[in-house]
Amino acid sequence: MCTRALWADAGGAVLAGRNMDWMEETGTNLWAFPRGMARDDGLDGTLTWTSAYGSLVAGAHDLMTVDGFNEAGLAAHQLFLPESDYGERDTSRPALSVAVWMQYVLDTFATVADAAAWIESYRLQIVAQRDPSSGKPVTLHLALDDRSGDSAIVEYLDGTPRVHHDRAYTVVTNSPPFDEQLARLRTVEGLGGSEPLPGGTDPADRFARAAYYLTRLPRPGSTTEAVASLLSVMRNAAQPYRIADPDKPYASQTVWRTVADLTDGIYVYESTSRPNIVWARMSGLDLSDGAPALKLDLAHDTGLTGGLVGDVTDRFTPAPPMRFLPAR
Repeated sequence: MCTRALWADAGGAVLAGRNMDWMEETGTNLWAFPRGMARDDGLDGTLTWTSAYGSLVAGAHDLMTVDGFNEAGLAAHQLFLPESDYGERDTSRPALSVAVWMQYVLDTFATVADAAAWIESYRLQIVAQRDPSSGKPVTLHLALDDRSGDSAIVEYLDGTPRVHHDRAYTVVTNSPPFDEQLARLRTVEGLGGSEPLPGGTDPADRFARAAYYLTRLPRPGSTTEAVASLLSVMRNAAQPYRIADPDKPYASQTVWRTVADLTDGIYVYESTSRPNIVWARMSGLDLSDGAPALKLDLAHDTGLTGGLVGDVTDRFTPAPPMRFLPAR
């Protein structure tokens, strides 16, 4: 489970906030990938490419990227959607494994419009995978935003992509599918209806709260104030640490959150299990063709006693490229 909120008028900047909700720690590190990296589809190698754009991303278990943005100002966020149906594999269609799907978009496209058009016109197929630690199916949808404030939500419900493309689509959570979420949103007071603003942690409740408070943020006077304001909305839509509820198998706690400043190229990361906030500036990372992949080890951060805090751009170190989880 997760929440994404796009603030397209943050005092002249475009900011995208994201909560990562999962039933366990995700072993997340930050990665900086340069232009010119060779990639493949994670399947049979039918689809290969070389990254046209460098990117700054958050990974899960160093096996897939789940959040981040590229140097053109396009951001992508993978969120859980249990209703996802990718369909049976059709070898006549271009396909990507779930693990590499988001990274392909960041490697290849500069805008939401370009990415959305390609996904629709080529009828891109996604091949499902399982979480390597829990063994549960990883069924995801993809939220896209860019520095112009554009937005799209990509879902697979019948084996083919359904692309919801509109600048007004600033919030996305999880179940039910996006059309139903929008319909429920219109029943809430202040958003078109008369029902009170919900306070629970179910996806529809988080969707409503994020949408409500996002439209009520005051105009910030600085980048710092803008990031802090959006973090306040993301925290309101977060889920506290909790004992697993057998009646809600997809209920999870928020393990980390990010804010991506798509205008100024700043990526802010906050872990729920450590009180330190860190950020990196894309302009301070070498993303040139031929440069090595760079990694910031957050999974082993020590927290308060000598841990990472503040601007950590210069703490990234060269690392072997991420090995994306192959589909089997």
